[in-house]
Amino acid sequence: MNAIENILSRNSVSKLDAPHPTKEEMKQVYKAALRAPDHAWLRPSEFIEITGNGLNKLSNIFEKYAIENIEDMNDQKIFKYKNAPFRAPMVIVLVSSIKEHHKVPAIEQMLSTAAAAQNILLALHALDYSAIWRTGVFALNDKIGKYFSLNSNQKVLGYLYIGKSAIEPKKIPEVDIEKYITRWK
Repeated sequence: MNAIENILSRNSVSKLDAPHPTKEEMKQVYKAALRAPDHAWLRPSEFIEITGNGLNKLSNIFEKYAIENIEDMNDQKIFKYKNAPFRAPMVIVLVSSIKEHHKVPAIEQMLSTAAAAQNILLALHALDYSAIWRTGVFALNDKIGKYFSLNSNQKVLGYLYIGKSAIEPKKIPEVDIEKYITRWK
């Protein structure tokens, strides 16, 4: 698949089954991730790869975080959050490790990790896997990191759920690009 075709055909898939990518395939995926733009070569992107029994650990983190931090928690919500990691055979936690730098602000480092995430999604698609990037209550806040034993400078930007598609891909709608472009001549 050529690069443009890969980009134009990538689609988020919410229903995922085994298998997940092999260790060798993931080496390629991580190499692609680390080709993301990275001002001053700070390398802010880190990844926690979760499979097998690790999904139970992630489930426990989600449950504990929800009980301790989310208002109006009930048994139904706890059940939902506790079971969220099992929606895919592999989950990658996207972590941005922010470094103090006089030219590269924190937001730029987080954007680099977001670009790394997009590269992961594209690499997985090229390898015939499916994925979806999820955020929600377990990302983009200053509390979740401690549940992963992260340092205060590390931010969880989201979770990539990865596997083989268990559903027919949704139709990608046509986009009128002219609605999104302003041209200066």
